[in-house]
Amino acid sequence: MVTEPASKNANVVAECLRSWNSKAVAEVSEYRGETTIVVPRELLRATAEHCRQDAKLQYNFLTDATCVDRSPVEPRFELNYHLVSIPRREKVRLRVWLGGNDPVADSLVPVWPGANWLEREIFDLFGIRFSGHPDLRRILLPEDWEGYPLRRDYPVEGYRDVPNTGELFRKSSTP
Repeated sequence: MVTEPASKNANVVAECLRSWNSKAVAEVSEYRGETTIVVPRELLRATAEHCRQDAKLQYNFLTDATCVDRSPVEPRFELNYHLVSIPRREKVRLRVWLGGNDPVADSLVPVWPGANWLEREIFDLFGIRFSGHPDLRRILLPEDWEGYPLRRDYPVEGYRDVPNTGELFRKSSTP
């Protein structure tokens, strides 16, 4: 990926975060007008809170959370939170690198309640655990599903026998 010169927004965000905590910004990049700030894993939640509460930044809306499995490269997982400052009309992506086969990151549900289902989806499909998440369980796949289908090491075996919708409905509606 080619990195472009930093935009005004990238500079504002990076300077604001660095003045708050000199270790909060590991890297800044710009690509096609989108700013990415790489944050150390241990500072993710605090940095997100600062992005939301700081009067200069005002990132008050979480639009999406995504994950990428870059295996066999380490750190293996790239966790991305896409933020928008509605008053400033600016976007930024917070990125955290997670390594290993059992990766953990702090949940951002306390900062943006809308992160709840996004983090559950990432947990369900990639196996990323979010410490402090209020309800970390599968959201798309059955509870007894083995493995994480969007991991690059997930076996490609074709279709599995999955109970039909009627059975799933009956299971979920019984007390």
